Order: sequence, then C-alpha cells, then structure tokens
Amino acid sequence: MSQAHWTKFEKETEEEVKNLVKQISGIQDEEDQNFQLALKFTWSNFRFHRFLDANSHKVQRSVNGIYEKLMVHSDLSKAESWVRLTEEFLNSPLPNTDGIKTDVHHSLLDLLLHLSDSPLNSNYSETPRLKETEKEDDFDWFGYLQEGELDTGPYPDTPEWSEEESEDEDSQQPLSREDSGIQVDRTPQEDQEKTVPVTWTVGEPDARTWLEQHVVTPYWQGHTPRFPHSLHLHSNLLNVWDQHLYNTDPLYLPEEKAFVTETQVIRETLWLLSGVKKHFIFQHQDGKVVVRNDVVVTHLTNNCLRSLLEHIAVYGQAVFRLQRFIDEVTGYDTEPCPPGSYSSKQGTEPPFRTYQAFVWALYKYFTSFKQELTTIERDLIGKDETVTLAGVLDRLSPHLAQIKVLHKVFCTGVAEVPPETPNVVRASHLLNTLYKAIIEYDSVGEASQQAVALLFSLWTETVRPYLEIVDEWIVHGHLFDPAKEFIIQRNKDVPVNHRDFWYATYTLYSISETVESEEKLSDAASGSSGGEQASRSQLTMVSFLKPVLKQIIMAGKSMQLLKNLDCKEAEQTDGSTRDAERKSLYTLFLESVQSRLRCRDDSPTDTVTEQQATKQSLIKMQSIVAQHLQMDDIHDPLLAINFARLYLEQSDFHERFSGGDVIVDRSSESVTCQTFELTLRSCLYPHIQKRYIECCGNLMTTLKKDYRLLEYLQAMRNYFLLEAGDTMYDFYTAIFDKVLEKESWQQLAFLNVQLQEAVGQRCPEDSSRLSIFLETIDPVRKKQPVNNLDGLTLSYKVPWPVDIVVSSECQRIYNQVFLLLLQIKWAKYSLDTLTFSGTPEEVKAKEPINQQIHRMFLLRVKLMHFVNSLHNYIVTRILHSTGLEFQHQVQEAKDLDQLIKIHYRYLSTIHDRCLLREKVSFVKEAIMKVLNLVLIFSDRWQVGFGAWKIGSIDKMESDFKNCHMFLVTILNKAVCRGSFPHLESLALSLMAGFEQC
Repeated sequence: MSQAHWTKFEKETEEEVKNLVKQISGIQDEEDQNFQLALKFTWSNFRFHRFLDANSHKVQRSVNGIYEKLMVHSDLSKAESWVRLTEEFLNSPLPNTDGIKTDVHHSLLDLLLHLSDSPLNSNYSETPRLKETEKEDDFDWFGYLQEGELDTGPYPDTPEWSEEESEDEDSQQPLSREDSGIQVDRTPQEDQEKTVPVTWTVGEPDARTWLEQHVVTPYWQGHTPRFPHSLHLHSNLLNVWDQHLYNTDPLYLPEEKAFVTETQVIRETLWLLSGVKKHFIFQHQDGKVVVRNDVVVTHLTNNCLRSLLEHIAVYGQAVFRLQRFIDEVTGYDTEPCPPGSYSSKQGTEPPFRTYQAFVWALYKYFTSFKQELTTIERDLIGKDETVTLAGVLDRLSPHLAQIKVLHKVFCTGVAEVPPETPNVVRASHLLNTLYKAIIEYDSVGEASQQAVALLFSLWTETVRPYLEIVDEWIVHGHLFDPAKEFIIQRNKDVPVNHRDFWYATYTLYSISETVESEEKLSDAASGSSGGEQASRSQLTMVSFLKPVLKQIIMAGKSMQLLKNLDCKEAEQTDGSTRDAERKSLYTLFLESVQSRLRCRDDSPTDTVTEQQATKQSLIKMQSIVAQHLQMDDIHDPLLAINFARLYLEQSDFHERFSGGDVIVDRSSESVTCQTFELTLRSCLYPHIQKRYIECCGNLMTTLKKDYRLLEYLQAMRNYFLLEAGDTMYDFYTAIFDKVLEKESWQQLAFLNVQLQEAVGQRCPEDSSRLSIFLETIDPVRKKQPVNNLDGLTLSYKVPWPVDIVVSSECQRIYNQVFLLLLQIKWAKYSLDTLTFSGTPEEVKAKEPINQQIHRMFLLRVKLMHFVNSLHNYIVTRILHSTGLEFQHQVQEAKDLDQLIKIHYRYLSTIHDRCLLREKVSFVKEAIMKVLNLVLIFSDRWQVGFGAWKIGSIDKMESDFKNCHMFLVTILNKAVCRGSFPHLESLALSLMAGFEQC
C-alpha cells in the first residue's frame, strides 16, 4: 500500500473510530475530556491488542449448522436463501482485498454470526436485491482514437472497405461457364427495393383460442362438442348399452353426459394422486373426494367406469388427507381446519418434532411417488406406446398398496387422537402405532415385505426426535424437550443440587396397555376421571423403549448429576473435540441396522452347501417345534415345518430354543415380535446399555472417590449402630452414670459435650457433623424407666450429593435402631455394675438372709442371660452379618438407584430383624417389659434391701417367667414355620435360659 493510500486509510479509520465512540458513549463533543479518554482507549485496543483471526473451518461449520437447523425446522426458503447469500458473499470481491473466500470474508461473516440472533426468532423474508448493472460506456472511443489519424475524404458517410465485405460481394456474383471478364450490372430493381417481408402477429385473445383448439378439447365446460372416435363396436360399448337399456326398459330416460377420453381420465387420475385439488372428474365435497355422475367414456358402461373411478377416489382421498396433514404441520395450509382436526398448534408453542419427523418421512415417500406419476405422464404425452387406465393402475398397484398402509397408520396414529391430547400422548401413540403395524405386517411373512420396508423406514424417521432427546439426555445430561413430547418430563421446581433430585425430578408418563390394568385403573379412579384415564391408557406407552427404559432414566439422571459435580469424569466427557467426533445414538442405530441388513444379504458362494445347511437346520428346527406342539397335544407335522421355517429367520433361534429344557415364552409379544424386535435388540439397545454402564459407572466412581460415599455410610453404622464401640461407649456410659447417680442428664449442652469429646478423640473430622437432640415425648411413656431414653435423637450432617443416599428418612430408621441399642446397652450396663448393700431387719425376721440373697442373685443371673442373649443376637447375628453383606452389595452396585435400593433394603432388614416392625410389636413389648424389669431390679439393688417389699421378688420372678415363656413360645413357633429364620439363634438361647429357670 502506498503512502498516500495509507494516509487516506488512517484518516478514514480515525473518523470511523470517532463515530463509534459517539454512538456507544453518546458524547457528541469531541473536545470533551471523557470523549478523548474513550477515544484513546479505543485506539489503544485497535493498535496494541492482538485478536485471533477467524477460523474459516469453524465459520463454515456454523454456516452449515444454521442450514441444517433451518432444514430440520422445515424453513426451506430460509435455508435456500441462507446458502445462496453466504455463497455469493464469499465469492464476491471486497474493497482493498484481492481474491475470494479470504480471511476478510470469513472475519466479516464471523462478526455477523456473532451479532445476529437466531434466524428462527424473527419472521424473515428475503429482500430482493437488484444487482447494479454496469453503465454502458457511451464515450466515442473510436472517434477519440481516430481523431487526427485518417482523412475521411469528401464523403464521410461512406462505409469503410473490408476484406470480408469484398469476399461477400464476390461470392454473391453469378458465375458463368463462359466468363468473358465483363462485369454484369447488378443494380437491384425498383420493385425488389419496395418489397417488405410480411409478418403475422397474433393477439392475446386469438392466441388463447388457438391454444384451446389445438391442445385439448375443453371437456370441463358444458355442452362441449363430442370428439371423433372409432366406430368399432368396442369403442361404442356405451352406446350399445344405452340402446339395450332403451329397448328393454320402457321407463329408461337417457341423461345428459360429459364425454371424456381414457387419456383424460388417466391424466386426472395422475393429478388426483399427485395432490391436485381442482378436477373435473373428481370433486372435493366436505373434505371427501367424490366422482361426478355424468362423466362417461365411449368404451365402458357407466357403472363400470364409476366403480373404477370410486376405487381411485379412495386412494385420492387418502393422498388428500395425508397431504393436508403435511401442509398443516409444515405451515403451508391456507384453509381453516375443521373442528376436532389434528392441528399442529403452531404459533407461540415450540415445534412438535415427532410429527415433523413423521411428515418428513411422508414427504420423502410422496416425492418418489410423484416422480413415478411424472414418468407415467411423460409416457402418456410421448405416445410412444399405448397407455391404458388398467395398465396405469397395475403399474401403480404397489404404490397404492403402500398409500393404503400409510393412510391406515395415519388414521390410527394421528387422526383418531382427540384434539386436546397432550403431545407426549400424541408422540407415544404415533410411535406405538408404527411399532404395532410393523409387527403386524412382519408376522405375515414375504407377502408384506414391501409394507414392512416402508413402515420401517417411516418408523426410523419418526423415531429420530425421540432418539435425539435420549441421546442429548444420556450424553450431556440435558433433557431438551420443549414441546413436551417425550414420555419423561423434567420437574423444573427441583434443582439438581437438591436432596430430592433423584426422586422428584422426573415424571414418567407410562400406563400399562393390558386390558386388566385398564380395568384396575378405572376401578381405582373416582368419578369421571376413571374413564378418561382408561381411554388414554392405550395411547401412552412407547413399546420400543420398554426394555431399556430403566437404563435410559438411570443414565440420564446420572449424567445430569455428573455435569453438576466438580469431578474429573465430567470434565472428560465434556470435551468439545470428543463430542464432535462422537456419533449420535440415531446414527449408531442406523449404522447397526445397515450392518445387520448387509450381513443378511451376504450369501455363501457354494449354493449346494447352503441348501444342505438349510435343510439340516430345518430338520432340527422341525423336531424342536414338534416337541413343543406335542406339549399342547398338537400333532401336525405341516404346522411344525411352517413354524420351523418361520423361526429359522431369527438369528438368535439357537440361543433361545436349543439346549436341554426349553421354555417357550407364550406372551403376546414373543409370539408376534420377530425380526423387528430382534433388530431393536441387536441394533439399538446395546448402544443405550453401553452408555448406561459408562454414565452410571462414572457417577459411582465419582461418589466413592471424590465424595467419600463409602466413608459416610460407614460413619452412619459406626455412630448409629454403635459399631465404633470405644467411641460410643464413652458417650452412652456417661449418660448411664448420670442416671445411676440420680442426676439430670437431659440437657443438650451436656449431651453434645459428651458426644464431641467421645468422637473428637478418635474421629475429629466427624465431630462437626454429629449432634444430638431431645424430642418431646408423651409423659405417659415416661412412667416406665426404659422409656426415659425416648426422644434422644442422633443427627449426622451429610453433604450433597451423599444425602441422596443417606436421606432424612434413612436417618429416622437409623435412630430407631440406635434407640433400641441404647436401651439394651442401658439394661446390660445396669446389671454389669450392680454392687451388694446391707439387708433390712424385717427380711431377717421372716426369712433367712442367705436364701433371700440367693434368690436375688439367681434372678440377676437370669436377667443377665436374657439381656446378653438379646444383645448378642442384635449385635452379632443382625448388625454384623448384615453389615458385611451390605458392604459387598455396595461395592457391586452398578448405578446410584441400585445403591439407594441396597441401602434401603439394608435398613429395612435390620429394622425388621430388630423387631421394630408393627407386625411384631407384641414381641417388642414383651422385650421392653423385661428390659424395664431389669432397670427396676437394678435400681432397687443399688438402693439396698430396704427398698424391697414383701413379695416384690416373687412378683419380679413371676413377671420375668411369664415374659420369658411367652417369648420362647412365640419365637419357636416362628422358627418352626420358617417365617423368621434369623430368630433361630435367639430362640435357642432364650430356650436354654428358660430350661434353667
């Protein structure tokens, strides 16, 4: 760039920078101090900052992405304009820039992409731009260049001589065989000079008349003249038949008819099937296609032609309904929809992607179908061969059969759905209808092979939004479903970092389709809602997702939880490069289907070997099927052969039916589902299962390593189940000593200090998480000494996301077991710390002291045996053995949901085996009565014999014996029945103590 150009560029840039500062800051005075500061700051950024150049590949990917987005949303005009305008811009020259598609082009396009909003958020219509035409240079360059060079002479208008004109003149001279060299005078005659070429111009009305007369007979107008045709008998069958009716029926009155040719009938048939609405032979009345009564051809009777045309009108009606549905979903429908129609609800609502995908599949089919119609019409116009209506219908018969299948699926899956049905039910019902249709036609066999192929292609296109939603959820943790068409909906009221995220975040729209469950649903519902729910129950389940629905939910929730955790696994899965290289679930599914089809098409070269293998397999299958038929007393070898041939088509037949004892699944799905279910099982489900294992495995690894899940579970067992023996012993013995010393212990400060001291010595990190509370209890319960510990509640603060596993409900169950263990420990501690004191005088007078002391020691030993038996059963048989099994199951858990169930099952097990369930409350009451008796006995023992009244020892012995006998009897019966096998050790221990009494 020269110095002058550079100076000009600097000045222009300075002006533009000033305008930029004025526009953004609003300061118009250039002398203002603030304006000068902003100007210096802007120049500093322009001159000394370095910005990365635009990445042309990234810009091109963005352009292609917007084009694909517009195509997905059926904005074809926008997509075409976008591609064309961007291509024109990239190929256009820019000022001060050499070449096309330069960095400057991509930089400007990148700037526009960043500044623009999504094209879908505005009503866009392309503004026509007129290209500037180059101005014609009207300057007389010839005169300018010839000026002063040549002298034109006295005749300036004389044309210049050229060799070409000389040759032309020589070639036009007549040549004579006897050329004398004399030139012939070729002066033109006067009449030849006056001759004017004659031109004939046709006006517009005359041209229209000429076209109407020479193109086609206007048969659609009334009273048109009859066209000439052959006088052969076959060409006049209508006249012969009318004459016959006139001669045989005296009341027969000929009606006025509109004569058409067979070619015209064929053309209108093609137009009708191509979606044209206005016809002469076929008419639309109230949304139905009907046939005119007065249309006839000369070589067919009226009834014959009418039956044929009505048959065509049925397919025309199907095409019309399908085309109208396509127009409604794509937004091209200009006619108002009738009440109760299947409107696409366009406007402010997001697009219904399942219907759009279904419409796209229909559009692709009708595109190929209309190409076939166009080919037939070309053959009709060309007249190279005879084209008859029967030949056209025979040629279109495969397509008409497919249209019948499409219309049936449309009526069942779309048209019959009530208008106000939610999108989730609409999408589920449509996919379910296609799924059942494929199974239905697939069960027929080779006769419906084309229908199965059509339906399968239709299903693969329609299911694409569902698989994209699943893929987005299980890969990125985002359930993107703006139209609410997926069977799983996100509850946005519950954030991810909430403790109820795992339970209350998603809603599954799933109702069983069996008749029995519908009846149960109707009976359970009240009022009119029962019928409504039962009627919708057939519309709600997506059949093809049933086998992997749990894996999808687990993988989706796990991935969403991972995305919100600060962990390495989430960072690894969030790489943009890795995601760009990753294939979507839909792509993997299609590739697997294509691979499966290719494997089927590959046939061995040795035909004889293949036939022999097929024959051997058929014999083997026949024998297996015959065995199963004989189970139902069916002896039909032909039926066995047909079933064998049918099952030979299944690739996994040997895996399912060969071997020893074969169990045939006689459910409806296993009988009807053949190759289609096998395709899903081998092409779709493995990809979902793989992603499920990956997502859930990453989440479990993160929770165990980064969030110390196993350590928190162990801490709950240490403190609530007293597995940390030394630590909790220091805590509860301090409480028991206060009770024995008749001092007040029900003070939160004292309890928390003791707890912190006991835990802080051995596990300082848990001291801040543990706390204890006292809940108010019924005063009536405090009358019994054993109930004085009621209300003592231990609390352990569990951080998120571990609180998903260790919930408040889990801590409530832990506290129930903790309270029972404290009561048993209190009774055991009271008996273990008993000391002997003096004897009262009244006892000496009535009974020898040695016998009294002996009875008390015997009672103490019996009570200690009972308490120790109960203590050993709870601590050893229940908590320890169950805890080991729980640890093993936690290590083997595949997903978080399975871990939560394992934890709940563990808590439920120890809750039941500790006799805390309501069903065995009478057993717990008997045990509590014995523990209460132990505390009373210990209290009186500590006071001394002065506290004993006459007969008190007898009453204690009697009460203990009755409770002991009751428990032994109940536990033995339970063990004999096999209801509670874990109680066997406790029953045997108590029985041994009972025999010593």
